[in-house]
Amino acid sequence: MAVAVDFVIPVLNEENVLADATTVLHQYLSSNLDQFSWRIIIADNGSTDSTLPIAKNLAQKYDAVGYVRLEKRGRGRALCRAWMDSDADVMAYMDVDLSTELSAIPEMLDAIKRERYDMAVGCRLKKGSSVTGRPLKREITSRAYNFLIKGMFLTPIKDHQCGFKAISRKAARELLPLVRDTGWFFDSELLILAWKNGYRIREIPVNWKDDPDSRVRIINTAWGDLKGLMRLRFGGLGKVSKLLADEVD
Repeated sequence: MAVAVDFVIPVLNEENVLADATTVLHQYLSSNLDQFSWRIIIADNGSTDSTLPIAKNLAQKYDAVGYVRLEKRGRGRALCRAWMDSDADVMAYMDVDLSTELSAIPEMLDAIKRERYDMAVGCRLKKGSSVTGRPLKREITSRAYNFLIKGMFLTPIKDHQCGFKAISRKAARELLPLVRDTGWFFDSELLILAWKNGYRIREIPVNWKDDPDSRVRIINTAWGDLKGLMRLRFGGLGKVSKLLADEVD
């Protein structure tokens, strides 16, 4: 039986790019993932433009495309909902701007299914990666943030924020109930919890191109990230109960 993979695209008011991004991803998966059974899930978290109708049209156009609608906003909330609802063997996600080159997908999936890693994550700071078009301010902020996490939690992970990740179903079932953040800190919290609970994480070098229309607001996001880090550092890290292992293997 083919390995099943769900690719989630979290979106908020992305009417201008959603259709093109979904089509590009669908074409890539159709041409390169014939050994997998895959779906694309559009996770709309509170859009007020035409994002939802576009998602519905895409689901009608492509059999392998579905959507979920959340009234409350939050990228982390959307990912958690889509992943917890999934019955796929592997759950992945990527940002709708497709900043990360899709050619990294096979290696990401191979790391989980053949090499038995629990998570595979894109890394823009690993040897072999390339980053183009990123403003110096964002580059410095990102490197400082990752350095701070490594100092606070002693993790070896180089890039906590890249919007390109995959997780095994077992790891998702065990880790996601512990993640409290519903916004942009979701990625970092998930990786910190995974590492501290002994899960195997593979960082994959990626080719990444900055999106000048990024919805990330550096100041607000940085403040939210800092609050999240303080919560984990001084409030304690949750411990995973692995009682579900036999149920989801």
